[in-house]
Amino acid sequence: MNRAWPYPPIVAHRGGGKLAPENTLAAIDLGAQLGHLMIEFDAKLSQDGEIFLLHDDTLDRTSNGWGVAGQLPWDKLVQLDAGSWFGKTFDGERLPLLAQVADRCRQHRLMANIEIKPTTGLEVETGRVVALAARDLWQDQVAPLLSSFSYEALEAAQKAAPELPRGLLLHEWDDNWRQMTDALGCLSIHLNHKLLDEQRTAELKQAGLRILVYTVNEPERAHQLLQWGVDAICTDRIDVIGPDFR
Repeated sequence: MNRAWPYPPIVAHRGGGKLAPENTLAAIDLGAQLGHLMIEFDAKLSQDGEIFLLHDDTLDRTSNGWGVAGQLPWDKLVQLDAGSWFGKTFDGERLPLLAQVADRCRQHRLMANIEIKPTTGLEVETGRVVALAARDLWQDQVAPLLSSFSYEALEAAQKAAPELPRGLLLHEWDDNWRQMTDALGCLSIHLNHKLLDEQRTAELKQAGLRILVYTVNEPERAHQLLQWGVDAICTDRIDVIGPDFR
């Protein structure tokens, strides 16, 4: 795996932060329109193995569908409205395929953090399939940074496409962070920003890890984290914490 870190300090959360329906092409377009250089989004599998964007296991919160998304085939999922819940401007916005997102990233010259978000029980398969697709779809672009809360999914991604950079996601502090990131060959660790103080930041950096934190929406906190040496900040306030923020 290439140990280089080509990624910018500010990452647009789920494409458009709080300004557009998350994990949609409209959100990605908005992030690019505001000048962002990198987006984060969530990828999972449909029942028939298509890779599409959705954060939750279920469809209820961010579409006019309901139930577990991974239990439906793509021809049903593609009919759903994933925009009107957010606002009338986004009526008819669809769940996008990973391939469509790769095209948008190419068009806008955006870098990507793909969070592997498996439907419960499909951790290994999702990690493998997403990694293989990401390797192929981003061939002529900066390599996407793969991340996951699922150790099993990230391990499967490592086996399938070892050359792609990986980051372990942690919502709670885990004293085994070094063993886990070493075993997974991680370039980075991705943390809830509330877990970090200056000493922990220094410890992680000393171990050779890059640090990405989520979800930072206060400029003062973002500035503090960058001063400590955090490498990337994922934000919903993509209009306030913009691409030139330091």
